[in-house]
Amino acid sequence: MTAAVYRHGSHLIFILSSIQVSWLLLSQEYLGGFGNSVAYERKQLGLVHFLKLSLFHSVGQYNRVWIPDPEEVWKSAEIAKDYKVGDKVLRLLLEDGTELDYSIDPESLPPLRNPDILVGENDLTALSYLHEPAVLHNLRIRFAESKLIYTYSGIILVAMNPYKQLPIYGDAIIHAYSGQNMGDMDPHIFAVAEEAYKQMARNNKNQSIIVSGESGAGKTVSARYAMRYFATVSKSSSNTHVEDKVLASNPITEAVGNAKTTRNDNSSRFGKYTEISFDERNQIIGANMRTYLLEKSRVVFQSENERNYHIFYQLCASAQQSEFKHLKLGSAEEFNYTRMGGSTVIEGVNDRADMVETQKTFTLLGFKEDFQMDVFKILAAILHLGNVQIAAVGNERSSVSEDDTHLEVFCELLGLESSKFAQWLCNRKIITTSETVVKPMTRPQAVNARDALAKKIYAHLFNFIVDRINQALQFSGKQHTFIGVLDIYGFETFDVNSFEQFCINYANEKLQQQFNLHVFKLEQEEYMKEDIPWTLIDFYDNQPVIDLIEAKMGILELLDEECLLPHGTDENWLQKLYNNFVNKNALFEKPRMSNTSFIIQHFADKVEYKCEGFLEKNRDTVYDMLVEILRASKFHLCASFFQENPVPPSPFGSAITVKSAKPVIKPNNKQFRTTVGSKFRSSLYLLMETLNATTPHYVRCIKPNDEKLPFEFDSKRIVQQLRACGVLETIRISAQSYPSRWTYIEFYSRYGVLMTKQELSFSDKKEVCKVVLHRLIQDSNQYQFGKTKIFFRAGQVAYLEKLRLDKLRQSCVVIQKHIRGWLQRKKFLRERQAVLTIQQYFRGQQTVRKAVTATALKEAWAAIIIQKYCRGYLVRSLYQLIRVATITIQAYTRGLLARRKYRKMLEEHKAVILQKYARAWLARRRFQSIRRFVLNIQLTYRVQRLQKKLEDQNKENHGLVEKVTSLAALRAGDMEKIQKLESELDRAATHRHNYEEKGRKYKAAMEEKLAKLQKHNSELEIQKGQTELQLREKTEELKEKMDNLTKQLFDDVQKEERQRILLEKSFERKTQDYEKQIYSLKKDIQALKDEKMHLQHQLEEERVTSDALKGEVAQLSKQAKTISEFEKEIELLQTQKIDVEKHLQSQKREMREKMSEITKQLLESYDIEDVRSRLSLEDLEHLNEDGELWFAYEGLKKATHVLESHFQSQKDCYEKEIEALNFKVVHLSQEINHLQKLFREETDINESIRHEVTRLTSENMMIPDFKQQISELEKQKQDLEIRLNEQTESMKGKLEELSNQLNRNQEEEGTQRKTLEAQNEIHTKEKEKLISKIQEMQQASELLKKQFESESEVKSSFRQEASRLTMENRDLEEELDMKDRVIKKLQDQVKTLSKTIEKGNDVHLSSRPKEYLGMLEYKTEDEDKLIQNLILDLKPRGVVVNMIPGLPAHILFMCVRYADSLNDANMLKSLMNSTISGIKQVVKEHLEDFEMLSFWLSNTCHFLNCLKQYSGEEEFMKLNSPHQNKNCLNNFDLSEYRQILSDVAIRIYHRFIVVMENNIQPIIVPGMLEYESLQGISGLKPTGFRKRSSSIDDTDAYTMTSVLQQLSYFYSTMCQNGLDPELVRQAVKQVFFLIGAVTLNSLFLRKDMCSCRKGMQIRCNISYLEEWLKDKNLQNSLAKETLEPLSQAAWLLQVKKTTDSDAKEIYERCTSLSAVQIIKILNSYTPIDDFEKRVTPSFVRKVQALLNSREDSSQLMLDTKYLFQVTFPFTPSPHALEMIQIPSSFKLGFLNRL
Repeated sequence: MTAAVYRHGSHLIFILSSIQVSWLLLSQEYLGGFGNSVAYERKQLGLVHFLKLSLFHSVGQYNRVWIPDPEEVWKSAEIAKDYKVGDKVLRLLLEDGTELDYSIDPESLPPLRNPDILVGENDLTALSYLHEPAVLHNLRIRFAESKLIYTYSGIILVAMNPYKQLPIYGDAIIHAYSGQNMGDMDPHIFAVAEEAYKQMARNNKNQSIIVSGESGAGKTVSARYAMRYFATVSKSSSNTHVEDKVLASNPITEAVGNAKTTRNDNSSRFGKYTEISFDERNQIIGANMRTYLLEKSRVVFQSENERNYHIFYQLCASAQQSEFKHLKLGSAEEFNYTRMGGSTVIEGVNDRADMVETQKTFTLLGFKEDFQMDVFKILAAILHLGNVQIAAVGNERSSVSEDDTHLEVFCELLGLESSKFAQWLCNRKIITTSETVVKPMTRPQAVNARDALAKKIYAHLFNFIVDRINQALQFSGKQHTFIGVLDIYGFETFDVNSFEQFCINYANEKLQQQFNLHVFKLEQEEYMKEDIPWTLIDFYDNQPVIDLIEAKMGILELLDEECLLPHGTDENWLQKLYNNFVNKNALFEKPRMSNTSFIIQHFADKVEYKCEGFLEKNRDTVYDMLVEILRASKFHLCASFFQENPVPPSPFGSAITVKSAKPVIKPNNKQFRTTVGSKFRSSLYLLMETLNATTPHYVRCIKPNDEKLPFEFDSKRIVQQLRACGVLETIRISAQSYPSRWTYIEFYSRYGVLMTKQELSFSDKKEVCKVVLHRLIQDSNQYQFGKTKIFFRAGQVAYLEKLRLDKLRQSCVVIQKHIRGWLQRKKFLRERQAVLTIQQYFRGQQTVRKAVTATALKEAWAAIIIQKYCRGYLVRSLYQLIRVATITIQAYTRGLLARRKYRKMLEEHKAVILQKYARAWLARRRFQSIRRFVLNIQLTYRVQRLQKKLEDQNKENHGLVEKVTSLAALRAGDMEKIQKLESELDRAATHRHNYEEKGRKYKAAMEEKLAKLQKHNSELEIQKGQTELQLREKTEELKEKMDNLTKQLFDDVQKEERQRILLEKSFERKTQDYEKQIYSLKKDIQALKDEKMHLQHQLEEERVTSDALKGEVAQLSKQAKTISEFEKEIELLQTQKIDVEKHLQSQKREMREKMSEITKQLLESYDIEDVRSRLSLEDLEHLNEDGELWFAYEGLKKATHVLESHFQSQKDCYEKEIEALNFKVVHLSQEINHLQKLFREETDINESIRHEVTRLTSENMMIPDFKQQISELEKQKQDLEIRLNEQTESMKGKLEELSNQLNRNQEEEGTQRKTLEAQNEIHTKEKEKLISKIQEMQQASELLKKQFESESEVKSSFRQEASRLTMENRDLEEELDMKDRVIKKLQDQVKTLSKTIEKGNDVHLSSRPKEYLGMLEYKTEDEDKLIQNLILDLKPRGVVVNMIPGLPAHILFMCVRYADSLNDANMLKSLMNSTISGIKQVVKEHLEDFEMLSFWLSNTCHFLNCLKQYSGEEEFMKLNSPHQNKNCLNNFDLSEYRQILSDVAIRIYHRFIVVMENNIQPIIVPGMLEYESLQGISGLKPTGFRKRSSSIDDTDAYTMTSVLQQLSYFYSTMCQNGLDPELVRQAVKQVFFLIGAVTLNSLFLRKDMCSCRKGMQIRCNISYLEEWLKDKNLQNSLAKETLEPLSQAAWLLQVKKTTDSDAKEIYERCTSLSAVQIIKILNSYTPIDDFEKRVTPSFVRKVQALLNSREDSSQLMLDTKYLFQVTFPFTPSPHALEMIQIPSSFKLGFLNRL
């Protein structure tokens, strides 16, 4: 045998290697015992053979074990000496240092203790050694040291009552647990509730939460928190507040069903099962409550230091209020039923305030004040009844005074007769078969009758309140699923146990049986799911105890049988129990020293019950006459309690809720009276059926001590409860097989250090785990491989942890060895170098001292002086020589370089000049050639398009004519069709008339035939009578023949009758067919009429359109006449051009001469102020107009503002203006001669480029062709006009033929022919003039080129108009309109041309760009289209690319400016309201679309900024340009709309933040907390039954990269949508706060994450976030500061936590964490390895003492819903409104830029 030994702290731990299996199997069966349980004794007897096998193994030194202790139950000890086979004593070393010789039994060795690394786990099943001391120690560590009240034990949640308010139940905690898996978070009641809710929603299966425990353990509070969780996470969207009503039922039931006991100040004295109903959306829709076994005896009796039900004390505390004065109550000390326990007040409880709260909850549930007052009346009556004095009259009688005040008040409140009630309170009626006897009662009997009546009334009232609560919580819809919360009493054993404890323990036996079966079932399912061989596990079955209680001839049946006997007593019943069960049932015992008790061996412990009162409590009867009196009560509520056949108030509670026995008056029905025991058994049976049909979840509440001290751990009390509540049974079942279970990934991550390189090289991690386990644990029976998990027997995880720790320790030693060696070597080398340096200086000093003398010093000094001067002379000589040589070389070198540089610069300068001219010449040549080519192509292409357009127009005109003709023909055809249909209708009418005649004739014929048949039938009947007379005379042979003949005749009659019926039916069918045909013909006629009306309507429309066409044709003809006039004007302009030029030259000379004269005159004759006063605004305008010389001349005479400034500068200004005018004249002349220059350049190009000679020559030859084309175009234009006129006239003629207007058409055609002829003559003359002009141009080149320029300009203008016409004409109507526009534009151009010639400008139109006003014109009817296209239908992805930020906002504001410029208040108001409504609507439709919200948040802010920037307010105009200030709103103040827009922006921002949070929140905890960004620093530990939901090898799991990617997506989207940088910073700050808060909250609720290694991971992740901020230039967003609490928490996990200085440092550094949060982290700190140390309770107390001086929040969780206040900065738009253009993708073509 070999053993591995290592030292931990001051102890050495010895762990076996080869004999580990036997020792662990031995220890796992030794579970600390279960009291004196017979079942477990039987179980242990079966293990004797196995235990003997361990005698051959020895126990090693330094192992830690548990030994029993009378005070602490179990005490830890360390083995001080090796145990050998045969030793009777085990030498142990206790924790206090004392040694102990512990006597042992080889068959029952003490259990081993778990390694410290496994202590304090969230789940008890994660412990390697599963037994009672390990469970108790784990709970002590968690509760007393870590202050954690919840622990998992498999499927059970163990809840310890802290007797202190803890900040772990707020809404923030609820939201933190919502949606999480149980294994991911710390144990909590909310985790169980979430698991139940999740399974219900996922599997659509009902759930149950079973909360049990003894009084004072916290059952009621746990059930209340579970219900509050459901109400919070499943809030319905309706306004019914069902959740509030469900929660409001708790205070009411606690008031009437809870009381103070010696163990608990708010003990539930009844069982309660609350079904919370959910709909298909998993939202609460209602609830239903069932109650069990109310403790009615408390109404009339309380033990010392106990109280009655709370409602009585609340009522007494409020007795002096006005609404309660009629109840005539006083203080609680005045009533017998409330002062019996001697304690009427609970410390820290205000009964009066609780009464107000009770009334509020009554009101919330819909109970009116009348109902509440009725309840309070009955409660007050019970108190007064308890004070009724019953006096003894002798030994056999008793009496009640009729003057008793309390009796009068009792009868007054309940509407009873006081005399009658007083009589029957002291007497009883006995009914026999022969007579009725009134028997007086003694005083004790009367007091019992009074108390029984009080209990009965209170029980009825309790059930009535519960029923009314159920009615208030009823729902109209269909229940989809439900979650039941069972708050029921736990196992109870007192010094005196009675009927109530018997029923309670019976119920717990049933629940324990259900729990055992469920645990066994889950265990079996787990093994089957993982394909693990299933072995039979022996578990304790308490069915024998249940059979003892409820089986046939069991305890309950014998009790009911004894209750039916008239003279049945408790003693007789007890004697029957002795006879039936003593020595016959091992679970039933008779006490040795008592004949009035019996003992039952329950699953938890033996309980001794006193038989006194069993029969009375089981009967629960009230005397009949008292019931009769109450039934006749005038108080309706009291009377309804005692009706013979009460109607069940609700379908839920009628069969299940425990009620008192129904009072039965008739004696012959007593055998049918239901006892309390039988009712409780039936209700318990229904409860078990409900629980078995649901998925149960178990919460076991533990009371840590009886003194109600906070976080005080009483081991005895806790072990007693653990044995009673089934926690140890779960542990025992798990320990019998494979209690430790690890997934392959968890095992691989945890024990990767134990794997070799070869094993790690395998790709399949599952195979790696198998290979490693086979190598580490040779006994394959100690583990099993499942599909997803590895199953270990007890103790194997501890063994693996030991191997892992040894490996890590060995690695640490190697690392320490090398580091320490390196440090020592470094130290040695440093010391060695220092020694050598010291030695060097020391030895040198010694040498110097020995060699130095006076003579030597003098000689040395003289030698130094000589050397100094000698060396100086030599150096100076050498320096002078070198200096002269250097200067000479530098002079020649610099001259050479300067000359070279000059020559190079000169060459470069010349080359640059040559390149400049050459490149300019080449660029001009290239540009001119390209321009000529493009112009030629454009000219040819436009001519072709114009010709094609003319042809298309002719075709369309012909088509219109044909259409009119076809319409006329169609009308004629329709008229003929109508006539045909009318004739057919007439024929159909005649045809119908003929059919009707035929039908009448046929009917008459049929009637005639029927009459004949009837007549024939009558004749046959006469013949039949005659034959009958003859038959009487004839013989029987003739009789048969007569019968046959009669039958034949009857058949003939029937056949004729059938034929008649068939004929009638056929006639009816034909008649119906005729009617249908007539109806269809009527429909056809009506359709023809409608069609006729439609055709007439079309004809009317054609007439209207023809009239409109006539008008348009006339207008076109008029406008065509004006074209010739325009042409004449153009000719005149051409002739006037030369005169204008000459005139301009003369004007220039005259202006210069007059300028000096006028200036001198003005200076002499005008006063400055006088001129300024007389000058008008028009004069100023004249002076400012460019090119108007005559206005300038008149303005100079007046000299207005010239004299305001300096005379000389003004004179210069005039000269500059003149020069500018001269320049414009020169420029215009240059433009006129531009074509001439182009021809010259073409000639030069032809000379330089050979391959273009031919093409350019042809272009030169095409000049006369162009002139000819001009004339041809004019001819074609004239022909087009003639054709249009002819076609329109012909169309008019056709339309007039339809409207009988042929004569007028002929006259108009005649007149138009004349006009056309005149126009043709004019055009002919114009053609001749043009030809003559061309000849003259050829003779005189200068005049020719100028005229050609004007002609080409006119031609180009016509081509432009023709091309514009081609683009805009889409159909015939639009083409006619555009013709009108083209003609008008030509008129405007001619007018403009004439005006510019008069003013000396060029003949062609100015080519300057349009100046826009920054407005968008729109029509009121287009407002809806604007909102639809610009807001509702706009997609952000198509807008943000290559467009200015906030483009829609700018477009909207330009529309607002247009409405403002019109001064139209209604238009502006409508636009603003529509815009705001549209933004709200688009946000509402995309509440979860982050991009859309970001886009409209940006545009809303831009729109708001535009309204501010152009509002005209000075504070917003500071950064505007002068031109932007001109664009301010002039007529309206939109400050109110700015406020509305600001509110809308705030709402969008809040929704925007919510969507960001919803998107990133699922990523935060996996990425920030769970993901291991630092590889190799794993914090994974055993997790027990509640496995983590996420695996570390999950490729789909979120990582820190996921968080950064999501943040980058947010940032890029906000930037793309043009969101203001300040808003971006605020949004990033909000998101970073959420990341820090969610991560920190999850850290608070996950003890397994509170480790040093996890602190390093968190700090690393925070650095990634800081780098991201730096990369996005968001350091000044204050986002980093929001992560400070998380950063301090990470630092707190890593810092040393042992000394006082550490505590002080924590106090000083952790300023962003509250005291509660710091203490929580310290208590939750969990070492991952044995190298880390736990935080001691003393250190936590030191830190807490330092933190007491702080005044910070007591809340543990950070509010993740907190929003920082948002501010919208004012950022003026830099974009000029005039430059903004609308993209075509916006579909806003109806907007016009002004």
